[in-house]
Amino acid sequence: MNTERAAVPSCSSIGEVLAELRTDFPDTTISKLRFLESEGLVEPERTAAGYRKYSDQDIARLRYVLTAQRDHYLPLKVIRDHLTSIDQGVLPRVQTTPSGSETAIPRILRALEPLAELNRPDEPEVMHPQAASNPEESQSGLFTREQLVVLAGVDEELLGLLEQFGLIAADRDGGFAEHDVEIAQAAVGLAGYGIEPRHLRAFRGAADREVGLFKQVIAPLVRRSKRRDLSQVAEGDGDLARSTATQLCALSVQLHAALTRSALRRIL
Repeated sequence: MNTERAAVPSCSSIGEVLAELRTDFPDTTISKLRFLESEGLVEPERTAAGYRKYSDQDIARLRYVLTAQRDHYLPLKVIRDHLTSIDQGVLPRVQTTPSGSETAIPRILRALEPLAELNRPDEPEVMHPQAASNPEESQSGLFTREQLVVLAGVDEELLGLLEQFGLIAADRDGGFAEHDVEIAQAAVGLAGYGIEPRHLRAFRGAADREVGLFKQVIAPLVRRSKRRDLSQVAEGDGDLARSTATQLCALSVQLHAALTRSALRRIL
């Protein structure tokens, strides 16, 4: 009889997962990871305090999803069907490139151990060594300035310029939201190509115009939710406006990325 105990799975915070994935998927953000979770494509465990813990299996699933979106433009429904098959121990059909060579997706699929075989024993879970001293976010959902600097890899000079040009702003208590972290991360990457914060004001203007357009869709949902008596609100209906905003944001990002790639094609 084999007496060896299975190794306790390692786990990572959302910030550590983001740092790992951005090596291959630089456009990945905390909001994107949370969106994929809300769509049921990955289900990280939670600590008693509510912090996410991503296993190696979770990270492999995320890599598959991001690869399928980036390299094959697969919609989430198809990706979800693929993952459902994987969970049942059946790998989707192997895809090949026009030249006959194997794409990245089959290689990632083979690395995904079917969840049906993951009958992990009930053992005490091990927190990541940095989880206690460097949690992914505060209980209020905001980040301190120090956490923002660490998560985004931004220095104080660049951070000051982002604030000066109105790209990010702390709340009245000095806390920063997750979108501030993402803005700072993007600014750090663009700065590496000589694109400075002053050049990014056009992005802020474009975002404000998009929000003005999206308000026409979201505002009626907000008003309807506020008018209804709580006893009449169907389960989940109160989150309809927020869910719609999330979907509009995701579609906007998809459209912007596609338009940018299309425009760049003309000069490459």
